[in-house]
Amino acid sequence: MKEIILLKDGEIALKGLNRHAFEDRLIKNARRKLMPVGSFHFKKAQSTIYVEPDREDYDLDEAVERLQKVFGIAALTRACVVEKDIEVIKRTAAAYLKEELEGVSTFKVEAKRSDKTFPLKSPAICAEVGEYLLEQYPHLSVDVHEPDLVVMVEVRDFAAYVHGGQIKGAGGIPVGSGGKAMLLISGGIDSPVAGYMMAKRGLEIQAIHFVSPPYTSERAKQKVIDLAQKMCSYCGRIKLHIVPFTEIQEAIRDQCPEDLFTIIMRRYMMKIACWVARQNECEALITGESVGQVASQTIQAIACTNEACDMPVLRPVIGMDKDEIILTSRKIDTFETSILPYEDCCTVFTPKHPRTKPQLKFVKLAEEQMDAEALIARAIEGIELLNISNS
Repeated sequence: MKEIILLKDGEIALKGLNRHAFEDRLIKNARRKLMPVGSFHFKKAQSTIYVEPDREDYDLDEAVERLQKVFGIAALTRACVVEKDIEVIKRTAAAYLKEELEGVSTFKVEAKRSDKTFPLKSPAICAEVGEYLLEQYPHLSVDVHEPDLVVMVEVRDFAAYVHGGQIKGAGGIPVGSGGKAMLLISGGIDSPVAGYMMAKRGLEIQAIHFVSPPYTSERAKQKVIDLAQKMCSYCGRIKLHIVPFTEIQEAIRDQCPEDLFTIIMRRYMMKIACWVARQNECEALITGESVGQVASQTIQAIACTNEACDMPVLRPVIGMDKDEIILTSRKIDTFETSILPYEDCCTVFTPKHPRTKPQLKFVKLAEEQMDAEALIARAIEGIELLNISNS
């Protein structure tokens, strides 16, 4: 039996004249995702993308598992390609879904008849296939409301397809269809989740991380590399920019009031991130800030941080509870890495009593003690670029 994978458009189906651009981007991302499995032929029609393996010995289970992490796919399924003949469809359904049918007690048949030249309408297809399956599997009964298995028959332009229901896809829109953005990744729980959420909205993700040797270790840096690698499962390849931040942090410690240390440090991070973002054609920054979570994430602190930026800052987890963020981090397999106990630069020189409601005029006054331009220039000069992928 010849098998293919059917990919169902979700939100893409609602697009207008530019819909083809989203579909082309989705196909490009899916093809790249499947490269370790083998070579596949892609064809699109009627809000469905047909993924046909070039050889029959490819592992389609692995292919389906990989495609489940490609944004832009609402649902997908392995399907058997069948001649558009009702007798062949009936026999194929019974044989192709034998294992599934033997393992359930109730089922129903659903049919889609996109090819209007096919002689039977959808209800007649359901009746014919359902009757045949009941004959072949006497233990089965029909339950149209809550069946254990849905047998799906699709009669389309190219052929007919039989499958046992759909698998939920990643949803969203294809990565790269919405532009580029720079993620500030700390090594904590929140920032990988923020990157995942914006990739789901079509943004191509690059990442920037700040290190402060000798206060932060190589293990802390490797932890961030590992997180970026896990994010690649959903986001595709990621450029990771590693910025040396020790000199700036020591200057802030020596020249600025202790209670403003955290907010001034974050402002420097945002300034450097904006510069790196522009150099890499990114049009926004992404952070994992959540209102009220820590002292630097109050409304007043965020306002001070924002003032240091000259491009949009996207904060997708801004209104989420920590439990909600953790739930997503477990889903994308970053949680266990995020909680490894290696200090990052955000925990270096942490003030005992950070200012929770900083005023911008006092923050700027404190910053005047520092040679910002020279400090930022030297940090930028020492940036290390890593190209991260997981396949």
